[in-house]
Amino acid sequence: MKPLDALIAEHTPSIIALRHDIHAHPELGFEEHETARRVLAQIKPLPNLTIRTGVAKTGIVATLNAEKKGPCVALRAELDCLPITEETGLPYASKHPGRMHACGHDGHTSCLVGAAKVLSSIADDLPGKVKFIWQPAEEGGGGGGIMCNEGVLENPNVDAIFALHGWPYLDLGTVGVKSGPAMASTNPWSMTIHGCGAHAAYPHKGIDPIVVAAHVVTALQTIASRFTDPLDSVVVTVGKFHAGTASNIIPDTAELTGTIRSLSPATRKRAVEMFEQIAKQTSAAFGAKADVRITEGYPVCVNDAKAARFVEDVAREVLGADKVAENVNASMGGEDFAYYAQKVPAAFWRLGVRRGDPAKQPTLHQSTYNFNDDAIPIAIRMHCEIARRFLASRA
Repeated sequence: MKPLDALIAEHTPSIIALRHDIHAHPELGFEEHETARRVLAQIKPLPNLTIRTGVAKTGIVATLNAEKKGPCVALRAELDCLPITEETGLPYASKHPGRMHACGHDGHTSCLVGAAKVLSSIADDLPGKVKFIWQPAEEGGGGGGIMCNEGVLENPNVDAIFALHGWPYLDLGTVGVKSGPAMASTNPWSMTIHGCGAHAAYPHKGIDPIVVAAHVVTALQTIASRFTDPLDSVVVTVGKFHAGTASNIIPDTAELTGTIRSLSPATRKRAVEMFEQIAKQTSAAFGAKADVRITEGYPVCVNDAKAARFVEDVAREVLGADKVAENVNASMGGEDFAYYAQKVPAAFWRLGVRRGDPAKQPTLHQSTYNFNDDAIPIAIRMHCEIARRFLASRA
């Protein structure tokens, strides 16, 4: 049997090519038909894989050693892109205006294909099963929750699940993981403030929803600054504010949308309650009315303490102690890996992809972001070692 490093080196060029291909052809959530086809073209020839397609519309689940006795570990990646117009200037930049892999899912998907190739070649030496999960619609569509509902953690039952995320806030070659709350809950919201339209020269004849909305936006920030323990974490962001059609008209309504983020269910509940109260009562104070719609988004992504420590131990042994980032903070970003973590022990870990000056490093969800190809063999190695060592620890 070839050493893992040799197998990874053998497959890395084709995985880089796959990432570039996926990057050039990004697809939005639940529309990842061609992305899934590209993944399938790579994994169908592999031995010892049982493949299930069309999960949550476009998802793929491939189980290595499906009939073998022993434990089962799962590794997960995402297929979807973001609705962003790419500005990288890369030769493999998105061919679809308004769509881009600005969160690195092209890298995540490709690295998991690489892990499947390597592990399938040593399947006989694995004392158990490995389930590879490529899911759709992480970016707001909740694809992970649908995958769970469609039984991806069953038949065979998964004992633990792990996932990586390329992290431009950590140096290339480093790994970070945090036990407990690792990613925030999400509550997307929208609001319509109803005032009374008037001529811009006679504001006293109406109720200006723009002025009211401006007060509401300011007041909402007190949820974090005055109604939440300073040692806790909550974010209330207004992402869109739209009102009016002309400079000389006070409109009837103002439309706002945004998100609420927190790291605990109790804080989340309190923030949602305060949001609605502040929006409605502030509007009422000016004679306007606020219609508030708050959606239940992703839950807090909570890393199992043992699973997180396991990833850290693997990284320390495989990459070196100096390659494990200390004191990694929780992120206020949302992540639907949370749905898997609600059902089985899970760890969502961060793969450093930053190279050079941090101030010049494009970050997630920016139009100039690009997953670092040099991180691919590191990611594949971590995937393989996590799976191999987990199975050995449970055999």
